Amino acid sequence: MSTQRIQPSFATTGGTLSEANLVIGGHGSETMEARPFAIPSKKLVMWLFIISDSVTFGAMLFAYGYLKNASPVWPSPFKFYPSIFNVLLMTFVLVSSSLTMLIAIGHAKAGDKGKAIRWTYFTAALGVLFAILHLREWSGLAAEGVHMFSNPWGSPMFGATFYSITGLHLTHVLGGVIALTVVGTRYGTGRYTADDLELGALYWHFVDLVWMFVVPMVYLMNIAR
Repeated sequence: MSTQRIQPSFATTGGTLSEANLVIGGHGSETMEARPFAIPSKKLVMWLFIISDSVTFGAMLFAYGYLKNASPVWPSPFKFYPSIFNVLLMTFVLVSSSLTMLIAIGHAKAGDKGKAIRWTYFTAALGVLFAILHLREWSGLAAEGVHMFSNPWGSPMFGATFYSITGLHLTHVLGGVIALTVVGTRYGTGRYTADDLELGALYWHFVDLVWMFVVPMVYLMNIAR
């Protein structure tokens, strides 16, 4: 007795559609492959990076809080002027840069490429200003004797944790400045789209949000009395 293989078929308005007919243009699954998630792959990668980076910052801030509570001589070196005043100024600059980035994205989605590029560059310039203010703060603390593993007031771990947390954040800010400059330039030449510019904005807002946790935990809880 011979066995005959039955070819599966699907009814259509004009006849039947065989399994082989599902291959369109000779490309098979490559043509029919759908996006695996509900958001574009590049945005998904950015979100995964942000989530993993959030864990890193969270662990560092947790370690900072643990060491602070465990030490009976944790320093409180930040006077309102110039330290806290400078931090408030830095915060204003960084929050303003998030606003200017939102304006840039708005112009990009509206198709006004010129204004989008200008506001993106302005955001990067505010990032540079933030970095300058941060380095000025470090310079003042170093002049008072705050180094990585020593300070005049108490636990030597203060300098290590302070410079590690703020240094990591500053590195992210400088990385964001470079990224926004590159993406803005390539967006202007047509190599990147408004969606690519939006990815840069997503990263920049993350950097801004992290700073909102650094300020109260590292600065405001250590104001000199």
